[in-house]
Amino acid sequence: MRKLNDLQTPYLAVDLEIFEKNLETMKSIRPGSSLRPHVKAFKSTDIAAILKQAGYSGFCCATIKELEGLAANGLGDDLLLANETLNASRLRSLVDHGVEIIVAVDSTETIDAAKDGGIRNVLIDVNVGLPRCGCDLNEVEILSGYARRKGLNIKGVMGYEGHLMFTPDRADRKRGVAEAMQVLQEAHSITGGDIISAGGTGTFDLNELATEIQAGSFLFMDTRYSTVGLPFEESLTIVSTVISVERDRKRAVCDAGVKSFATDYGKPKLEDGIIEFCSDEHSTILPTEQRGDLAFQVGDLIHLRVPHVDPTIAKHSRLACSQEGYIYGDWKVDLRGW
Repeated sequence: MRKLNDLQTPYLAVDLEIFEKNLETMKSIRPGSSLRPHVKAFKSTDIAAILKQAGYSGFCCATIKELEGLAANGLGDDLLLANETLNASRLRSLVDHGVEIIVAVDSTETIDAAKDGGIRNVLIDVNVGLPRCGCDLNEVEILSGYARRKGLNIKGVMGYEGHLMFTPDRADRKRGVAEAMQVLQEAHSITGGDIISAGGTGTFDLNELATEIQAGSFLFMDTRYSTVGLPFEESLTIVSTVISVERDRKRAVCDAGVKSFATDYGKPKLEDGIIEFCSDEHSTILPTEQRGDLAFQVGDLIHLRVPHVDPTIAKHSRLACSQEGYIYGDWKVDLRGW
């Protein structure tokens, strides 16, 4: 059996025990169809298959590549493309082969694209506070009528309260979710349909309106999500090797840089060290104030805590499955790209 130091660093390692605990926690709160796991978080058909075995047969996707990959691996029973697209013509072959696809729309242009791609079912995407995609509430009736005239079936509504995922205070986060979902409830009263799709890892247990929650990061977590008091633990780390230590032990360098992790949410974190700065292939480490000198030597393996899970995983082709210092196989990250 391989050990962690048998692999070429840097690489992503998943602690299997924590991963499984996170999944069990979610299942106890959001079982079955009440969760539509968001594939953008992990971009892996191996992980999607684990989720399906756990009772989650419907998936939320950010890209057409994710839809295509899931369908090719027998995971296309119920797929939602939760991003607007003008390239829905790529979906026609999937629809023709019986893949069940719902597409989010927020304009006449995206409705036309869905129609041209052979899509039958859509969700009206509504802006509930995040200044990204989604139509205004006063456009819902117009777009619903347009979609129906095009022969499309409106399955319901979608609205992502992404601006609330990291609100520090749980009570404030809950109030914000209630306000956002009031908008979506009004939209749903216009469209009808069985689906109210919303939420994410940060609001998975606070959203009382949604019939399904679009969460995926809960499986791995990251340093930002870990600040908001969720019942999940960080299972993902970047395993890196210390390749240089200054003579006075005031600075060390490891072989993982920004090509290994996303820094839009900040720098990685490290036990017994502070990340001073990150470059392409390296991160420079300072000692903590309490220590005064570094605990690391050249050749040491270190575990960097990930600042933003989704784009970090998308930088890697595989995830190493680890437990107690050993590697128990890996999961391919085969849904990268668009």
